Amino acid sequence: MKGIVLAGGSGTRLHPLTHAVSKQILPVYNKPMIYYPLSVLMLGGVREIQIISTPLHVELFRALLGDGGRLGLSIKYAEQPEANGIAEAFIIGAEFIGDDQVALVLGDNIFHGPGFSKMLHHEASHVDGCVLFGYGVKDPERYGVGEMDEQGRLISLEEKPAAPRSNLAITGLYLYDNDVVDIAKNVRPSTRRELEITDVNRVYLERGKARLVGLGRGFAWLDTGTHDSLLQAGQYVQLLEQRQGVRIACLEEIAFRMGFIDAAACYELGAELSKTDYGQYLMDIAANNR
Repeated sequence: MKGIVLAGGSGTRLHPLTHAVSKQILPVYNKPMIYYPLSVLMLGGVREIQIISTPLHVELFRALLGDGGRLGLSIKYAEQPEANGIAEAFIIGAEFIGDDQVALVLGDNIFHGPGFSKMLHHEASHVDGCVLFGYGVKDPERYGVGEMDEQGRLISLEEKPAAPRSNLAITGLYLYDNDVVDIAKNVRPSTRRELEITDVNRVYLERGKARLVGLGRGFAWLDTGTHDSLLQAGQYVQLLEQRQGVRIACLEEIAFRMGFIDAAACYELGAELSKTDYGQYLMDIAANNR
């Protein structure tokens, strides 16, 4: 399975913070925002990743992450000149995806919860159509909402419904078979002049090949698209890291735990940041697991 992080857009809801920088570069506590969606793909075992961003910002991500080799990854970059919708990612990334399945995660979404890596591995190995992830919210009328049957099959999909059939909001993480490329190419722009991911998902729903996985209690899904939500996400990460003594979305640690790099490489990456708690944490992890 290939992975795509869609880190485009102008971040207008975060102005003036994002007048000159991509919102996915902004810090969420002690890491750039893009570390969090990248960690999702890595936890799912995905090592070939494409980051799609604007022509103005793509070089920022290249400077931050390089080719991914230091993390045992292969990272490619592509441009989305205009915000033409989430589904355009599959058109831009068609050559990168090739004949493989693909996971797409939005660059401003944060996921954290127990057993997440095991869940992702399981779902990625059982993709027959598309797999969406639903999160229970108190105000589902603000989101795309999915309804599933007892077998986890998606039976309805509504965009910001006045009378929601469930409280499961569709999150910014999607798994697809290779048909998604052709489906995206045939989606027509919406009234917003965008290629909507909901229209892609509806094709799978009509084919009877859409599953919805509920992210249960104890799981966190955070959107960082506003000033308040960005601050709240940082406070969430800060609280858990300081209370539990572990790091959330620490790419170097994940690379080591997943077997993408060895202890020596992990220690070296930590040593480069040895003046920070983050670097010391990595060095301790590597030293205690040699």
